[in-house]
Amino acid sequence: KLDTLMLAYFDIKNALVNADSIVAKQAAKKFLSLTDSLKMEELKKDTSGIAETAGMQLIDIKANAESLLKQTNIIEIRQDFRAISESVYPLLKTIHYEGKTLYWQNCPMAFGEGKEANWISNTEEIINPYMGKFNPEFKSGMLHCGETKDSIKAL
Repeated sequence: KLDTLMLAYFDIKNALVNADSIVAKQAAKKFLSLTDSLKMEELKKDTSGIAETAGMQLIDIKANAESLLKQTNIIEIRQDFRAISESVYPLLKTIHYEGKTLYWQNCPMAFGEGKEANWISNTEEIINPYMGKFNPEFKSGMLHCGETKDSIKAL
């Protein structure tokens, strides 16, 4: 189920690369419904607090996905995507994600000079969802702006 959730996350990311708020919201709706179908029972058997931590991260993920669905401005949608990313990344680390390698990437100027944002990618190539292909100021010139900060590899 986590792989399916991540595919929906990547659909949101790709829609933001194309500045397509309609597709981003459709993907966020799917993403949100998939968060409800995550099976947390296995984690609840763990006594080290993983289930509690993961549950709190999921609450944040859902709240930000719900907020994204209410936005009308692409910048606000991207802000909520940033917040979703900031909760999905530690969730993957907490539950010891075992899928294919994912990359934690950063744009140092996602929301203006010195206002960075991160996202998760399933490729090493930087394809920036905050600058995208149709940035009003830079057009597609900043599409590959950013760097990989970390990777999540199956154990």
